[in-house]
Amino acid sequence: MATQRKQAEHEERAGHQRRRHELAAFLRSRRARVTPADVGLPPGLRRRTPGLRREEVAQLSGVGVTWYTWLEQGRPINASAQVLDAVARTLRLDRPEREHLYHLAEVPYAPDRAAGVEEISPEIQGILDALDPRPSVVYNTRYDILATNRAYRLLFDRAGTASDEMRNALWTLFTVPEPVCPLVDKKAELPLMVAQLRGAYGRHVGEPSWESFIARLSSASAYFAELWESGDVVPPGPRVKTFRHRAVGEIRMTSVSLSINGMPECRIVAYTANDDESLLAMEKLCARAADAAGA
Repeated sequence: MATQRKQAEHEERAGHQRRRHELAAFLRSRRARVTPADVGLPPGLRRRTPGLRREEVAQLSGVGVTWYTWLEQGRPINASAQVLDAVARTLRLDRPEREHLYHLAEVPYAPDRAAGVEEISPEIQGILDALDPRPSVVYNTRYDILATNRAYRLLFDRAGTASDEMRNALWTLFTVPEPVCPLVDKKAELPLMVAQLRGAYGRHVGEPSWESFIARLSSASAYFAELWESGDVVPPGPRVKTFRHRAVGEIRMTSVSLSINGMPECRIVAYTANDDESLLAMEKLCARAADAAGA
């Protein structure tokens, strides 16, 4: 048993060392491609290497020269998310490079949606629009609503009124009053959604945006807090859900998730009417919207 523990500790140390070596090489290569002109510095004379000097990266990032030098040398030092963000901005890293930097530095990666790193391309929006009259949405693994089509907005016309804080399906479903909630059987559906969230959370433990979201929703909804504490985990999958709409009544829909290339933690969820009555209800809903738009 002791031998196995020592072997595991040795492998862990070796893994840390390999990541530090890769981090050092990655930072040097990114620094070499950024010219002084790119960051508003004079070119200067006698530059022995292309790109920026370590001192310049440190200055532009607001960190100490010695600290940045140690980081680039792969020494075992602690780096915060704020410092890595500053270095990433100086080195002009794109989203995959920024995520790679975080992983090599062994810091939880928390993408900033406000900075536009989860923007939906026109091509993806075009696919959503082409799926109309099937309600369709792009979610990330936290159920943030990143894009929708017209049919989705019609189906959930009142669901967003209680969730101005963020466009998030879970926040809406757990905090809106019961008469407004679009889900008919919350007791069946919400535990499954929280279990999916728990499965995704394992990849984001410690990330401020996730920890804050879980804490705030737990505070806002005792039922969410109860489900979260259960620890259940399930993968995404097709399901039949029943929704209620104030204009056309109940609509039974089958949901299907589709992955998106280049956005590994996002998916398109499309809803298809599960029976003739539900199909007719969706057609009525879309016709009412078309009449209103024409008027």
